[in-house]
Amino acid sequence: MFTGIIESVGEVVSVAGGERGRIVAIAAPFVDELSPGQSVAVDGACLTVRDLGTGTFTVEAGASTLQRTIASGYRAGSRVNLERAVRAGDRMDGHLVQGHVDGKATLVGVERAGDTRLLDFRLPGGVFDGTVPRGSIALNGASLTVNGLEDGGVCQVALIPYSWEHTNFSSLVQGDHVNVEADLIGKYVKRIMEARSSAV
Repeated sequence: MFTGIIESVGEVVSVAGGERGRIVAIAAPFVDELSPGQSVAVDGACLTVRDLGTGTFTVEAGASTLQRTIASGYRAGSRVNLERAVRAGDRMDGHLVQGHVDGKATLVGVERAGDTRLLDFRLPGGVFDGTVPRGSIALNGASLTVNGLEDGGVCQVALIPYSWEHTNFSSLVQGDHVNVEADLIGKYVKRIMEARSSAV
């Protein structure tokens, strides 16, 4: 379980493998505090630490992860948002994030309003249907507030300067994809309502 508060932006050092699975080595400042078997959210996808190196750790992205997330596009030099799993008793500064990515969203626009960046993302249909204004959403693992919803499945989020500077959003250009995880509570409510509707 995660909170969507990005600890650091790591860098992909190497990628090995093919469509059935890839081993990704990532440089991160907290490597010395990791152990094999621990979970790390890489752009919001919960992955298991496989091995440790000097300043790097490796994770394995299976075929399902490669299909569902942006991991298939990782190359040496890719910047990734990183968060270690939350510990019982820690403050929940973001919202409950499982690290179970629901799909990929597409950046369709960036606008500047003073020091704030307004980012518009087109969400997958299933995610958009369960998203509400002023609710929570995780994009590339970052806990963000839904600033607004527009026709066509577009969700707007607002990034303050700190978030812009301490995540990989500043590296995005229009058309890029990000991992998206819908709000956990919203997903359960949506599922219950769908089940009730089909039972009528």
